[in-house]
Amino acid sequence: MRRAIPAGVVFSLLAASTAPRVQQTSFPALVVSLIDARDAWLGHLSRDEQSDLQALYASVEAPVWLDSAGVPTSNMRDALAVLNHASDEGLDPADYHPDLLAGLTPRTGAPVPDARARARLDVALSASVLRYLRDVHLGRVDPRTVGFRLDAPSEPHDVPSLLRAALAGRRVAHLVDDLRPRLAQYRLLRAMLPRYRFLAADPVLAGSASLAEAIHPGDESDVVGVLRQILIALGDLPATAPAAARYEGPLVDAVERFQRRHGLDVDGIVGKRTMAALRVPAASRARQIELALERLRWLPDLRDDRLIALNIPLFRLWAWERVASAGQPPIAMNVIVGRALRNQTPIFDEEMREVVFRPYWNVPRSILVNEVLPAIQRNPAYLRRENMEIVRGPGDDARPVPLSAEAIEGLRRGTLRVRQRPSPNNALGLVKFVFPNRETVYMHGTPTQTLFARSRRDFSHGCVRLEDPVALAEWVLRDQSEWTREAILTAMHGTRTLYVPLSRPIQVILFYTTAVVMPEDGTIHFLEDIYRHDVRLGRALDGLRQARQRGIFRPAGKNSRPPFSHRRNQA
Repeated sequence: MRRAIPAGVVFSLLAASTAPRVQQTSFPALVVSLIDARDAWLGHLSRDEQSDLQALYASVEAPVWLDSAGVPTSNMRDALAVLNHASDEGLDPADYHPDLLAGLTPRTGAPVPDARARARLDVALSASVLRYLRDVHLGRVDPRTVGFRLDAPSEPHDVPSLLRAALAGRRVAHLVDDLRPRLAQYRLLRAMLPRYRFLAADPVLAGSASLAEAIHPGDESDVVGVLRQILIALGDLPATAPAAARYEGPLVDAVERFQRRHGLDVDGIVGKRTMAALRVPAASRARQIELALERLRWLPDLRDDRLIALNIPLFRLWAWERVASAGQPPIAMNVIVGRALRNQTPIFDEEMREVVFRPYWNVPRSILVNEVLPAIQRNPAYLRRENMEIVRGPGDDARPVPLSAEAIEGLRRGTLRVRQRPSPNNALGLVKFVFPNRETVYMHGTPTQTLFARSRRDFSHGCVRLEDPVALAEWVLRDQSEWTREAILTAMHGTRTLYVPLSRPIQVILFYTTAVVMPEDGTIHFLEDIYRHDVRLGRALDGLRQARQRGIFRPAGKNSRPPFSHRRNQA
């Protein structure tokens, strides 16, 4: 026989079963659920971003941005300030959840009372900061998705570990400084961005629409005053320059300065191309700077050592003693690069290891098939006239083969090749600079110096022709005392090919930005997008912005980073 349960006890049990249960979920469990959430409360987290969050919160028992009472720490205030100024880096602040963070963050000094709210705020801020650190250090877009055939090296920075250390040392803002690209060009462009955003709102520049007819030095025109105002706003003409109705004197000098900064022929004539450049909105110029900053973030970590850097659309090379150096470089010269859309010079980072004096030019297969073989068929004396020969086998000691029908067939099949003998008229000039890479691109001299006078210089088959190869040879060999300028000239005009290994490799980067601050004088130049890379990158960034907002994201591989060529030991 069952014992009866007193009514009071029954009532108490029923009340307990129907009352809401207060379940104390641990902070680590809350973090796991928030990272794994499928409701896209943070937008979509890529696989890398989820991994970063998991690594940051591994073995963490409490919020990292709040104190034990749930009050925001100084680290949190610093982090929010960094995110609020994301546009200073040319980044999009909307990528870092500003509205969500504003809704979760308490007023100054107030605690976040609820454990779940604390976890949401902590994870949201961590996700935003980790994304920001990746973006400012590595860039947002994978270069391979915008047409660059590049390998992907491993990323040496463990961002979650770096953030944990910065939190412990209360130096979150300094961590951003540490992860920015070290190349001085990044700092110089970043400093120019606010100016062009300010110019975008300047009504004076709207007057460029009135520039419709060509203006020559000496002309009188109703738009000379408008032209003067525009050039003052852009910094090409001093504000103290006197007003005039005639286009002459300082105004012509200012137009020439503008033309030089925009890669135009410097003739002082406000013609079709100059007017088109004057009409480009300042907002578009700011966008060019933003795209340039993004590309500079793709560069690998550079050693604090000697560096050769070449900007392809500027057709310009510099050399520095230190990566972070600004100001006048010891070496600066014009170059010729690969022809647009057909023989583009690739973007990469390699190491220069060797200088070759009096080099052979081994004719690339594409040039052999498309140019040399048809020329031989038209004129059998072509090889003799161009100081070329057919050879069998690799290396400079390859055996020459007489011209014959069998030799022509061997060239077609690829069992024979053509090379040009060393001479002042050799396509490579008298010196070649070798940095092994898959594309077999190198720097060299050229017998055709007249092309350096052109404002646009994309004429090569992909390699880089140097305006002053002797000066570069002096600089790269300066640690080897026997290689004086006289010794270099003697080797160039000698009778045999010489291979000179460098005592230590020199880092070489070939990069592509259509906005450049000239280290020589600090002026900013805007250039033609000769390879259409800006167009593709702009579309990719627009697509990424929409994906992050909608939560549609194609995740990258674990611990991947936007790739850059590091093929240091390939021939």
